Amino acid sequence: MKKLVLLLIATLALGGAAAPSSSYPDWAYGVPTPENEATAPHDDGTAFSLPGSNGHFTRGQVSGAGHTPPADWYPGDHPVMPPLMAAGDAARGISACAGCHYPNGKGRPQNANIAGLNANYLARQLHDMKTGLRRSAEPRKHNAQQMVDFAKAMTETEIVQAAAYYASLPHTVPIKVIESATVPKMRSQEGMWLPHESGVQEPIGNRVIETPANVEREQLRDPHAGFIAYAPKGAVAKGRKLAATLDCASCHGEGLHGMDSIPAIAGRSPSYLARQLYDFQQGTRHGEMAAAMQPVVARLTGADIVNLTAYAASLPMRK
Repeated sequence: MKKLVLLLIATLALGGAAAPSSSYPDWAYGVPTPENEATAPHDDGTAFSLPGSNGHFTRGQVSGAGHTPPADWYPGDHPVMPPLMAAGDAARGISACAGCHYPNGKGRPQNANIAGLNANYLARQLHDMKTGLRRSAEPRKHNAQQMVDFAKAMTETEIVQAAAYYASLPHTVPIKVIESATVPKMRSQEGMWLPHESGVQEPIGNRVIETPANVEREQLRDPHAGFIAYAPKGAVAKGRKLAATLDCASCHGEGLHGMDSIPAIAGRSPSYLARQLYDFQQGTRHGEMAAAMQPVVARLTGADIVNLTAYAASLPMRK
């Protein structure tokens, strides 16, 4: 802790706490626009299957349309889900946790991979959302507000159950980080980048573009399917150097695998991590340890956020 305090003092001495105006990671939010919006495939009644699964589900069953329990493709992969995880509660307007975070905690870039995170940390985030200490700095991030609403409606028992369940899960499919000067032109489906049907390539610029490794399987919410994160050339090495300068490991542990109730960030979604850095920067995340993060991220630029998140995503999760 003494090391962390010294780092914070040094960071504050470098300048004020105002975030650079150029730090907004638009790529991490993927807010759909009329020009780039992609819509989810329509449910025409066709039942689909996935490799190694005995399930056959329509698209509506996959997503849990109408507050029905979403499909569980591989029930043998995980313990029995608590009721709120498996089915939600329509009476309180709570969607099933598994619908977005999946039964195995893999999630998608527009929400979060929460498998294997510390239970105390997960419970603390739900409490912070419930009490108004945590919200998104991007008002168009509608699912972030949904999470706040869900947390406010949850009981303490449900918070403990959700945190314990997702903390008990093994880590999921790793993200493949690919450094490239170009990236496929993308469209946004509710914040998830999908390759444009034209197949056109464009300069990656100052972005990390996270997209399904297999779009068809991800559209069926396959918990075994992975993601690719395209990053600018040299981003991982620059991020490694910056993480060392900021001494991220002093809190997040060796290999960024977490320490105590401080979360592991190795192998996590760069989109999610970038949104959290920006939220800390903009002062919309409060609560325990937020005060320690805010001065550390205060001077980060957009390029810094790209490099740090590409580096963290490239690291192996703890086995």
